Amino acid sequence: MGKILIAEDEKPMATALELKLKKAGFDAKAVFDGQNAIYALENGHYDLLLLDLMMPGMDGFEVMKKIKELNINVDIFVLSNLGQEEDKEKSLQAGAKDYFVKSNTPIVNIVEAVKKYFKNN
Repeated sequence: MGKILIAEDEKPMATALELKLKKAGFDAKAVFDGQNAIYALENGHYDLLLLDLMMPGMDGFEVMKKIKELNINVDIFVLSNLGQEEDKEKSLQAGAKDYFVKSNTPIVNIVEAVKKYFKNN
């Protein structure tokens, strides 16, 4: 199916997403900060990046900026606890295809959104 990179500093969340996506038939890999996300994207092809905004070192907005600078072709779903409309708008303007507020979105819903994304692309 599709190859997915998860950039999420909350390890239990990252691990749960990785397991659920693998169970759904995806090739999923979790990294825990922005630098490792960029490294993984530069050294392997991924169809989709599930990106947390608030990470130590390089945050999600910086990761999206770097992806553009490096001309990396990957679609992005933002997963964040930032529920403000301006964070969502900023993410979508930076190139995210979708935005999920983690505290309001069960993992099963994220997996369903990923399945729908791959069905439509």
